[in-house]
Amino acid sequence: MSQPCDRNCNVELPGTLDQKLNEFWVGNPWEIVTHGHNLSAFERNRVYLNVNGNQFLDVSHLSGADNDGDGRAVVAADFRNRGLPDLIVRQAGGGSLLLYENQLPPAGYLTVSLRGQASNRQGIGARVIARVQDRDIVRELFPAAGLFSQAPSHIHLGIGSATTIDKLTIRWPSGKVQEFNDLKANRHILIDENLSGAEAIVTVQPGNVMKP
Repeated sequence: MSQPCDRNCNVELPGTLDQKLNEFWVGNPWEIVTHGHNLSAFERNRVYLNVNGNQFLDVSHLSGADNDGDGRAVVAADFRNRGLPDLIVRQAGGGSLLLYENQLPPAGYLTVSLRGQASNRQGIGARVIARVQDRDIVRELFPAAGLFSQAPSHIHLGIGSATTIDKLTIRWPSGKVQEFNDLKANRHILIDENLSGAEAIVTVQPGNVMKP
């Protein structure tokens, strides 16, 4: 199957369909689902659990997320504001959206949103470095995008049993560098590029809308 860039295309049937093989033809591949077809080959989804940063454990069956729908995109985000990223799977068949709640034991975290000034407004491209006890956690803000889906434009830091971030460094796309020490964890914070010290940080309360 080819997938042209023109969503308004309508390619004519090039030959005869083999009914014994259940072949079908849709002139515009973007409209396959609206014609009642599904490209799923019923491969089961896989879920892997990171074990201490050294290996991955296949928990597909245990998680219940190993469905055989036509999965096309997955987004990890804290949809319940509990500090535990859940998973949303976007499918082209077998149900358009599936939400898998994170049932793992709660652990320490810090969610970081950015408000750029000299940089772009959401701080896309920024690098966040969290020093937690004897290790550095490095994340870059590039929201993943998939089929009709995009991850939130913030960074989630899992910090295990720790309750504070010893040092948080923000390297903005503009080249500016901010550093913050001894930050309380288990919350969602918004950091402004133009401010410094405690004035640069605002705790985001669930349900509150951050003005653009």
